Order: sequence, then C-alpha cells, then structure tokens
Amino acid sequence: MLGAVAFLIRIYLTALRAISCDSQIQTKSLACQLEIIKTYEDYEYIKEGDIIIAGVLTVNTLMVSLSYPIEFYDIMICVGVLAKNYRQFVDFRFAVEQINNNSAKLPNLTLGYHIYDSCGDPRKAVRSVLQILSGTREPVPNYSCVGKRNIAGFIGDAASETTVPIAQILNVYGYAQISYGATDPSLSDRISFPYFFRTLQSDHSHYLALSKLLRYFEWTWIGIITFDDDSGEKEFQLLTNYLSMEGICVEFTIKIGNYVDNIAMYEIYSEIIQKSSTSVIILCGTASVNFAETFRNMTDMFLTKTLIVSSTVAANHNSMDYYLEIFHGSLGFVQHSEYSLDTPEMRSFVESFHPLRYPDDKLLEDIWMQCHLCLSEDPSKNDLHEKLYASKLHNCTGQDNITNLLGIESKLHFPHVHFAVRIMSGALHEMQNSPSEQTTENNTNGHYYKYKLHRYLKNIRYKTIQNKTKIFNENGELIGEYLIYNYIMDPGSQIIVNYLGVFNPWAPSDWKLEILSSDIRWKTSDGKIPRAQCSDNCPPGFRKATKPGAQSCCYDCVPCPAGDISTTIDSEICTRCPDKEWPNENKNQCITKTEEFLTFDNNMSLIFLSISVLIFLVTLLILGVFITYQDTPIVRANNRSLSFLLLVSIKLSFLSVFLFLGRPVDITCMLRIITFGITFSIAVSSLLAKTIMVCVAFKATKPGSSWRKWLGVKLSNSVVLFCSSIQIIICMTWLAISPPFQELDIHTSPGTIIIQCNEGSAIGFYSVIGYMGLLAAVSFVLAFLARSLPDSFNEAKYITFSMLLFCSVWITMIPAYLSTKGKNTVCVEIFAIITSSAGLLACIFLPKCYIILFRPEMNTKSHLLGNRIEYAV
Repeated sequence: MLGAVAFLIRIYLTALRAISCDSQIQTKSLACQLEIIKTYEDYEYIKEGDIIIAGVLTVNTLMVSLSYPIEFYDIMICVGVLAKNYRQFVDFRFAVEQINNNSAKLPNLTLGYHIYDSCGDPRKAVRSVLQILSGTREPVPNYSCVGKRNIAGFIGDAASETTVPIAQILNVYGYAQISYGATDPSLSDRISFPYFFRTLQSDHSHYLALSKLLRYFEWTWIGIITFDDDSGEKEFQLLTNYLSMEGICVEFTIKIGNYVDNIAMYEIYSEIIQKSSTSVIILCGTASVNFAETFRNMTDMFLTKTLIVSSTVAANHNSMDYYLEIFHGSLGFVQHSEYSLDTPEMRSFVESFHPLRYPDDKLLEDIWMQCHLCLSEDPSKNDLHEKLYASKLHNCTGQDNITNLLGIESKLHFPHVHFAVRIMSGALHEMQNSPSEQTTENNTNGHYYKYKLHRYLKNIRYKTIQNKTKIFNENGELIGEYLIYNYIMDPGSQIIVNYLGVFNPWAPSDWKLEILSSDIRWKTSDGKIPRAQCSDNCPPGFRKATKPGAQSCCYDCVPCPAGDISTTIDSEICTRCPDKEWPNENKNQCITKTEEFLTFDNNMSLIFLSISVLIFLVTLLILGVFITYQDTPIVRANNRSLSFLLLVSIKLSFLSVFLFLGRPVDITCMLRIITFGITFSIAVSSLLAKTIMVCVAFKATKPGSSWRKWLGVKLSNSVVLFCSSIQIIICMTWLAISPPFQELDIHTSPGTIIIQCNEGSAIGFYSVIGYMGLLAAVSFVLAFLARSLPDSFNEAKYITFSMLLFCSVWITMIPAYLSTKGKNTVCVEIFAIITSSAGLLACIFLPKCYIILFRPEMNTKSHLLGNRIEYAV
C-alpha cells in the first residue's frame, strides 16, 4: 500500500500550503497568496533544436485548482505523480535522443522537444498547449515570444478527455497531432479533426473485440459499471450498441463518480451487485487512480464477480495496484502496437535517470521520495515526508534504481509515445526529402510545418517487429491487435499479468478471436467459467420463446414443432425439414423419411401370398377335375365353357395379388387396377351368362317354345363378350385420359413417405368398380328370381349366394378403402380380391366337385330337369 499513500503526498503538500494560507486569506494577506504562486512549480521540459516536437503528457493524475482574489491568477497544481506514467516522458526523450544520434534521419538538423504535464485535466491540457505555442509561463493566445521557433507537431495526450480540446485548438492553428492513448470515436471525424492521428484504434474496435469475447464465453447477461462523466457516458452508449448486436443484455448499470462518500449510495450499489444473477461485470470509461479510491468500500461486492476491464481501464493499469482483490481473476484488453522498445540501449537510458543527475527534474525527485523513501533537498517536503513514514526515511544515494519503478519489464507497457515520436520524425524526414518542398521558403520559418506535415503522416509507413508494413487508415488510426490478459493476485499481493490470446481486427470473422481459455484463473470457487446468463441455453431441438415483459436474453425453451429442427444452441427459430426428410428423435437433424409400402417380406404380405397361392392351387385342381369330368352331366350343365372361363378368370384374380405387393411403380399401378377390373368383369359376366342360360333353359322346356333357339353357346358367349368389352373400353379410356401412377405421400403420416398408387382419375376408378357392381347386381337379381326353379341341381341358388357375397365384399371395401392410407389400403384391396374370388369359387364349384367326387350317383341325367334338356356344349 506504499504506492497508494505515495500517490497522495503531493496532495498533502498542496493542502498544507493552502491551509497555512487559509487563515491568512481571511485577513486578506496578499503576501501569502503571492508565496503560493511563487513556490508553485509547473512541470515543463524543454530541449531546443532546429525542429521542435511538442508534447502534452499525463504524468500526474490529478489537478488541484487554487483560486485567490488576485487578478489573473488561477493556479493549477498537478499532484499524484505516478512512476509508470513518468515512463511516457522517458520514452519521449529516448526517441528524440535516438533520432539526433542517427545522422540519416534528419541530416544537418537537431530535434528538440517542449513537454508539459496535462495532469489528466482538460483545463491544464489547454493551458499547456497555449504555453508551448506562446513560449510564456502564462499562455497568451495567438502570440509567441520565441520568434520563428519551428514547432513541427504535438504528441499527446493519453485520455480522450484531454486530447479532444487539444485537437480542437491545434486544428485551428493547423498543427499535426499524434495521440498515444485517446480512443474517443469522435476523433475519427476527418472533417472536424483533419490533423489528428493516433497510434491505436478508437473505442469502436475495442468494444467490438469485447463483445466477441463475451459471446465466446456465452456471457449474455452482464452488469456495467461506468464512470459518471462524459467519457463514461460515451463509452457506455457505444458498448451497449455492440452488446445488442451480439444479443447480449445488460442486467444493471451503475454510474460512479470519482469520489463517493455517501454511505447510502454504497448500500444501493452493494444491493444491486449482490442481488444480480450475473457473475460478469464490465468496467468502461476512463479510469484513474482516483476511481480506484471509490472502490475502497466496495471490495466485498466483487468477491464473486468477474470484472472485464475495458482498454481504457487496462491501459491505466496503475489503478489495479491499489485494490488487487477486486481485479483478481479479471480479464482485460490492451492494444498492442507491435513495436518493441525492450533493448539494452533503452535499459541503459532508463537506468541513467536519477535525481543526482537531473537535479532540476522535480517530477523525478517526487518519484524518488515516494518510492524509495529518501529525503529531498527541500526541507518543506521532508517535514511532511517524515510525518508520513516516520523512521523509514534515509538520504537519497546514487545507487537507488528507477528501473522497477518505471515498469521496464511490464507486459502492459507499450511504447506508444516513443512510437508516436518516431512516426512524426519519419514524416519530417519524408517532408525534408520531398522535391516539392525544396523550393519552399526557409524551413526555419515557424509556420513551415503548419498545414503540411499531416499530408506526410497520412502516407508514412513503418515496419513492425513481425516485419509488417503499417500505415494510418482513413481515420488516422493505426490498426493493431488487442492483447487479452488475465490479472491474478499472487500470494505476495502483486498483480501477475497472464497473456491469454489476441483479437485480430483484420482476420476473417471466424478467426478474429484467438484465446487459450484453459489458462485462465477464474475467481469462481470451482475454477470453472463464471455463469452470466439470464436463462439456460436452449439445446438443439428447441427454440427460444421470449418471456412477456422481459429482455431478449430472458426466455423459455420450447420444443420445435413436428417436422421442424434446430441445429444450434439458442436458436431463434426452428427450420422445416425438406419434404423427403424428417426430424430425428432429438429434433436436431433431418433424416430420410421411412418409406412405407407393402413389401413381400411383410407378415401380412406373406399371409396374403400363402392364401392366394393355396386357393390358386385349389382352383387349378378344380379346373383339372372339371376337365377330367367334362363329359359328365353336371359339368355340361349350364355351359361348361363358361365354367372353364370362370375358373380361369378366378385363377387370374388370385395371381393379380402379386401386382399389389412390392414397391409400386407406374406400370404395376396401371396393371393392378386393369387386371382385377377386367378379370372380375369376365367372371361376373360368366355368372350373368350362366344365370341367363338357367332362365332360358327353363323357358325352353315348354313345348313349342321359341326360347329353344337361344339355347347354345352363342348366347352365353355373346353375353360374356359384350359385358366384358364394356369394361375393357372403360379401362382403356381411363388409361388414355388419366392413368394410375406412383405417388409419394409425404404429408399423411409424419416421418413416413407412403409409396402408393394414385388412381389418376377417381371417375375412372369408380367407373370400373361401379360397372362390376352393376354386373353383379343384375346377375344377383336374375339368379334370385331363378333360385326356385325345380331342378335336382339348380345353379341359380349358388350364383345368388356368390353374388350376394361378392356385392357385400365390394360394398364394404369402398369405405374401408377411403378411410385407410398406404399399405393398409393395399391390404383392403387384396382382401376384397381374395375374398370375392374365393366366394365365387366356393359357391359355384365346390358343390359340383362334391357331387363329382363323392356323389357320382347324382352326376346322371336322371337328376336333371324332367325333360332332361342338355344346354351344355
């Protein structure tokens, strides 16, 4: 904690002086006020040269303004010097020395500098610029007391808050400026700031990188702590824009000023943070050591929270040294300049800095007092110093070292100031060697570089340590990588900075962020990645459903509807599978739908095949019996030719079952309908002819009857031919106009493609079925009327039963056919064919076979009608 106390030494010095005069001010002691003015020392560094590079750097961290009732006197006193900030001044001087020692850089010219400390305050920054331009202790605008002093340009400042007013003034005067730390996006406006350049990128790039980091760890529910100033407000608005682009929500926002002494405010902050469900909090804005002071009473709030430190906070990493337990386990971004300054020459130059060598450097003296606890030559400083550190003081010696104080080995120090000076000197070199400038007025004129140097800065090129060539972009920025660090507090209460990865702005979108997350030491008790989500991730197969009145990051997970899938985590919508595909069980992948048709190896198919083959063999056996006994009276009765034709058509009906099995194709779809349509029409036509022949036979038994001339095969053949021809015409017309075809039904059964036959024309299909029904109905009516005619074997009774069965089967088949799909429909058709064919076979031929085989005595003419008329062939 020595550093924290040391930070306040100069504040105490100033306060003591102010307090000592306070009582005297009441008595209007002019002498005391003049004493303050006299003893105040403005930190100024000058080295004259042919060309001057001006600098406005932030070394002190705070400015105290003392106003007294003296005309023209408002004193700005810089306090809170930090050794690591002093490193910027050292880099500046080292760069100038390197350039002057290199005769090839600016031949016959020497480079000088004029540097002021801005103290991190815009008022002091403006004052410093005007002091440099006027060359006086008290700035006088539009006046210079140094004649034709040749100021090339300005380097600085670190913060946007001080850089913006500097840029506004320099734009009026036409001087080029290179900032080494300002990231305000407004400075990229080339219309408002045409002479402004910077060695790093604006906050746009940084917050893009930060949002990608949050998305990488799936942190979508975060808190934000910002600083209650213009810088914090701008960065907050920019940050929230990039977070919303990545679908990241903000649970809470806290704005903290430099000093928060109100205990009630601390309690409010503590309640907000501790009640929050997120474990990740972002610090945005320009942090200072002063801001770290406000965390003094907030340590307990962050014991379980992981901080994400923005680049502006990480760049000023001194604030982390004061409250290590808060920043332990946090992540931070730092812009990498790809420019190295860790050389033996630089180390030797840094080690040379000592108050004994530079006795006029009051900043160096203050650093030495604070960090090495040694006495100053100023008795007033020693008095306060002794009060703070008691017996720890000793006399300063030449052996005290500044290397560690300046962070010469720090991973977070990038020589942006040194780099800026080198870039400006390179532009000066190009300008000096430009043919267009050789005829220009004498370059010792103080206005020689105004309105010109920025043109050479635009095109200046430099080599990085990776031998890459870089150039300012159209916004005056140097594009570089963002290094990602993990800040860890070691047992010795020191911050350890672990490099984790990099964000490359120029890399492809999928490769911009490269990070070794396994190397991160988290603050969580189990060492796992902190959770920062309002809702759990929706796995593939689910989609997000926003909760009413909640932010988009707070949602419910609902399964994808039937036929839809989601393949990513936290999918917004579910995607419909292609027509021939269907979601798997987890609804995260589309798989090929199962094809459904009545295969040959199906159990039902095997049953139908077995029955069809069996009855086919029975039919074939009956046909053999009838052929063997074709000359017997019972076979010759009712026209044996019709019996043979009927048996053949029944056999074909059983064989047509094979057309209904297997994968349907266009040809089988056409053949199956036509086959059973025509074969059944022939069968029913044969039965109709038989019925007609029975009726005619009994009419012809009367003496002198004219019906005798109709006896014979001509009538029966004509009936069969005529009736069958009509069905053939219907089938051919159907095939010609709209034939059946293979159809893939992808909608009826989820997850299944039903391969079936489409009738093509419903009219054609029902015409075929209707015509068969008409023939069966006519045959049934005639057979029913002839059933009571006397005969020892009246076939009309059996035809009546067969037609009753046939009509019953097909009438029942129609609703069953319409109410089923896929292979069930085919089963209905096969069942109707087998049942109706078997009914015809059983009713017409089994009684005859029984008489032929088992009752041969009945197979005689004596058992026919009384007149024994034979109307067989």
